[in-house]
Amino acid sequence: MTTALLEVTDLVCSRGGLTVFEGVHLTVGSGQVVVLRGPNGSGKTTLLRAIAGLQSPVRGQIKCEPESIAYAAHIDGTKATLTVAENLQFWAALFGAGSIDRAVEAFDLKELLSRPARTLSAGQKRRVGLARLLVTDRPIWALDEPTVSLDEASVALFAKAVEMHLASGGGAIIATHTDLGLQGETLDISQFRSSASMGGAFDEAFT
Repeated sequence: MTTALLEVTDLVCSRGGLTVFEGVHLTVGSGQVVVLRGPNGSGKTTLLRAIAGLQSPVRGQIKCEPESIAYAAHIDGTKATLTVAENLQFWAALFGAGSIDRAVEAFDLKELLSRPARTLSAGQKRRVGLARLLVTDRPIWALDEPTVSLDEASVALFAKAVEMHLASGGGAIIATHTDLGLQGETLDISQFRSSASMGGAFDEAFT
């Protein structure tokens, strides 16, 4: 029997005083992935922020163990003056994970370890940012467009990292337009969109 790591029930969220979506239900179990789909402005980012505890829902319930979610958004979160190794060691110390070796290997960062983050390309910074997931030791990954700036080879590394996470009993909810080849549920968030939600340029920053 699959253990439920995350349960979302009848969730309603607003933005700018307007309801974005309502009645969202989803479950992420051990070893399972849910891929979020939907056009810009449909509420993917809003849902992930609510799940990560960064935004309070209007109504509904989000059930998971405390400190169980690792959230990765559009910003990589690297400190420009620190090296790649120092960035990862900082996060490992923060989350009590110890070694960064698994993260380095998973995202092919060995040759970059001594380089300051400010000298990295956008794709390299993205790989470092995603590698942080592996030093959090948190079972649920909530990821917002994680493959932005990644080339094909790096997308493959990321997909493999997710597969390994799922195989170890973790779960993931991922908003992406990229086919990662992952076997799981696809949820179109636009089906829950409220008729009162607003379109246009305002929505473009909150996908």
